[in-house]
Amino acid sequence: MEAKVKVDAGICGFKTVIKASTEDSMNVELKVVSSCDIIKELASRFKENTPIDAYQELSPQKESIILEISRSVLVEKGCCEACVVPAAVCKAIQVVAGLALPRDVTLQISKQ
Repeated sequence: MEAKVKVDAGICGFKTVIKASTEDSMNVELKVVSSCDIIKELASRFKENTPIDAYQELSPQKESIILEISRSVLVEKGCCEACVVPAAVCKAIQVVAGLALPRDVTLQISKQ
């Protein structure tokens, strides 16, 4: 099974495509393609830690490896921790493992 998430990160202008795949609905392989150098670094670090255990990612017992890696890289590279790509990776993992249904997520941001 495969899940695909397309991300338009907003004001930075970078686009990212996330592909998550699994053969057993638990161990997930990731392929992350982006024009952003920081997301490329994240993709490399994610790959070092694959397969990702989808159930462990949702466990309240331990921090998500995706979010742990993301926080580390984003802080190290001086990027905003509010980047939506890590959350999109988590959603791709949930969907491909059958732990969530595929549904678009929308953030409508305005200053008032």
